[in-house]
Amino acid sequence: MKNKITQLFKIKYPIIQGGMIWVSGWKLASAVSNAGGLGLIGAGSMYPEVLREHIQKCKKATQKPFGVNVPMLYPEMDKIMDVIVEEGVKIVFTSAGNPKTWTAWLKEKEITVVHVVSSVKFALKAAAAGVDAIVCEGFEAGGHNGREETTTFALIPMVKKELQIPIIAAGGIATGKGMMAAMVLGADGIQIGSRFAATVESAAHENFKQSILKVKDGDTKLTLKELAPVRLIKNEFYNQIEALYLQHPTRDQIKELLGRARAKKGIFEGDLVNGELEIGQIAGLIDEVKPVNRVFEEILEEFQESKTLVNRFSSSFLNNVNKFFLLL
Repeated sequence: MKNKITQLFKIKYPIIQGGMIWVSGWKLASAVSNAGGLGLIGAGSMYPEVLREHIQKCKKATQKPFGVNVPMLYPEMDKIMDVIVEEGVKIVFTSAGNPKTWTAWLKEKEITVVHVVSSVKFALKAAAAGVDAIVCEGFEAGGHNGREETTTFALIPMVKKELQIPIIAAGGIATGKGMMAAMVLGADGIQIGSRFAATVESAAHENFKQSILKVKDGDTKLTLKELAPVRLIKNEFYNQIEALYLQHPTRDQIKELLGRARAKKGIFEGDLVNGELEIGQIAGLIDEVKPVNRVFEEILEEFQESKTLVNRFSSSFLNNVNKFFLLL
């Protein structure tokens, strides 16, 4: 399966694993890369030396390309970037910040740079900054989101209309059918988060993985927009947020409730009551914790089935159109 994304990253399939905090460690990233996709280590939940350890272990676990996802809203960015360069990582995804900040510096080091955007406006800014590709992430996605609340399948064609660089679709994609739909709309590849969070290789706590399997439609909500919009499973902590909103809180009061390390508490430590449980809407389709290679097999099989159906429909449609014009 060759296209712009497989050629850019030198991978077999245009499937990228989201670099999720407290989920995307070296085990998950290397498993995805070994399966033919692009694994990403999530630097957002790592101190610089912890990131270095994960990169080194990932290099031992796979000979295939992998990258690091860097949310720029976290501290010690300069040290994180230094570790990435020192360890010879050649692919970096950036998010939650201005792409101009690091893109030129990374490209000087011959690193492929991809930036995550939630709108056409920010896609144009990322392209102007010189990134090699962009991730168009709709607000169906879990974790931190854009403020625009534009859905993935609305965003992809709008960005495609404006840009020539490769586009990766993210948010609400976990199946081969979703992959086909995204590519029909103009995406060159897909980024998957929630489905990979519920895998054997995911670094998330087993409690969190099991909570993903229980999610139904409507069980997640985008909240905390005054700070950084984030999609959460509705649990006791979420209920506390909603109760506070009824009191018309100040930004400082919201920050006080949030406190520190809520995501770690929920995702990594498995506190389903007091933790921040970040997951996407597509979790409603996830009903089993599976190994990464099986996830790939199912996605690729369903993608090929969908491709066959689309081709069959297109052929049938064109035949009927030709018959119609012959009758005129």
